[in-house]
Amino acid sequence: MSNIHAESAIGLISTRSFPAMVGTADMMIKSAAVTLVGYEKIGGGYCTAVIRGRFPDVKLAVAAGAEVAEQMDELIYQSVISRPFPNLDAVLPISDRLLAQIVGKSKLSNLAIGLLETRGFPPMVGAMDAMLKTADVYVSGYEKTGSGFCTAIIRGTVSNVTIALDVGMSAAEQIGELRSIMVIPRPLEDLERTIPTASYWLETALVIPEQPLALPLRLPQVVNAPPVEVEVVEVEIAKSPAELEAAERRSIDLL
Repeated sequence: MSNIHAESAIGLISTRSFPAMVGTADMMIKSAAVTLVGYEKIGGGYCTAVIRGRFPDVKLAVAAGAEVAEQMDELIYQSVISRPFPNLDAVLPISDRLLAQIVGKSKLSNLAIGLLETRGFPPMVGAMDAMLKTADVYVSGYEKTGSGFCTAIIRGTVSNVTIALDVGMSAAEQIGELRSIMVIPRPLEDLERTIPTASYWLETALVIPEQPLALPLRLPQVVNAPPVEVEVVEVEIAKSPAELEAAERRSIDLL
């Protein structure tokens, strides 16, 4: 076993609410020197935040995260696994290698995160519409966690996100069932990597011209052919006896 795995640990906290899980993950990475690897959703609304780090840090982070989840009455499970074997990393989505799969940089980075969870898709869409029309916020995506649970994710300043969520809650309750809300004022980079962001808000290094050329280009080819010599051949056409007699008379008349 390598020294890296001998010193590392895995922390897992499960909730039955996506906003509660994000709030739990935010608390864990802010309370200790741990890395947020990502989330796992298994349906029924159950979500699990996964962190990695040294055993003392992971234990401290899980304790802080579980306290937040308990305050929201959404804590399901909590677990700390010390010295995981490499085989576990290869099978489960608990490895730091997942961070390397993130491409592009979000234009919404460093903005507060707002999450509004409903039971049912129509209430979430209605809440999205109300929030966009009320405050200067952006919808960056949404999450489905099973059992009809849907979470709208918005970005903006703390004040705008707070105003938007207040209006979104009323809109969701008028249409269907409101489950929970969460505001993350200052998300860290680890959390930024794991929050869904619509492709519209991603900047990539690739620059595409407005009118790309069609390749390969098909240009007309000019062939310089050598001059051809043309030989002129005189051909004598045979005449009939009547034509010869008429020609002979014309010759006599001219004399």
